[in-house]
Amino acid sequence: MWSRFVRWGAFVLGLTSLTLIFGFASRTMYGIDHGINLIAYWHIPLAFLTAGALSATFVGSVLYLKYEGRFWNRLAHSGGEIGFLFATLTLVTGSLWGRVVWNSWWEWSDVRLVTFLMVWFIYAGYLVVYASTERGADERFAAVYGTVAFITVPITYTAGRLWTPTFHEPTVANPDVSANIDPLTLGISLLALGLLYIYLMAIRIRLHELEDKVVLKKEEVA
Repeated sequence: MWSRFVRWGAFVLGLTSLTLIFGFASRTMYGIDHGINLIAYWHIPLAFLTAGALSATFVGSVLYLKYEGRFWNRLAHSGGEIGFLFATLTLVTGSLWGRVVWNSWWEWSDVRLVTFLMVWFIYAGYLVVYASTERGADERFAAVYGTVAFITVPITYTAGRLWTPTFHEPTVANPDVSANIDPLTLGISLLALGLLYIYLMAIRIRLHELEDKVVLKKEEVA
């Protein structure tokens, strides 16, 4: 029942988001009138949900180290996979947007961009470490990695406030933001992608459960 609600909720809110973005949202941001500016309504939610997914990896890793329950291991890895996917989409959409707004695909001088790229590489490493471990005691290595790696997440999301940003000005709780982003459209988009994230997490955890059953079956036969 809940999965149907999440699935249909993501679908309906997704259509609503598209309608608001292409039907009502302003194309003008940072003083530039261009259709690519509308990508902000996906770029920003993707960035926030990347943090949510990687937080799930952190929580799952910590609780796996404490309790060693299979569910926590599945939660950690599922969050890492989806977080890495969302981080990749954040970088791609941000690059497309930046090409128009900043006249550059990438800027090494922007602290938010550089720290976010660090997060991308670090969690790519987490997926490699997880894939190289065997089911059982070795999974603790991935859990330790997932715990320690999380320190990079709050750093990149507060970088625009900790240091003077070159391009990325804070959009949340910043009354002087010049991006001209409609809060209703942004909120609907965030809810739509949030429900999609929950649905993807549920599917990935379920796949982990099936994989564990296959492994146990093989061990019983052997």
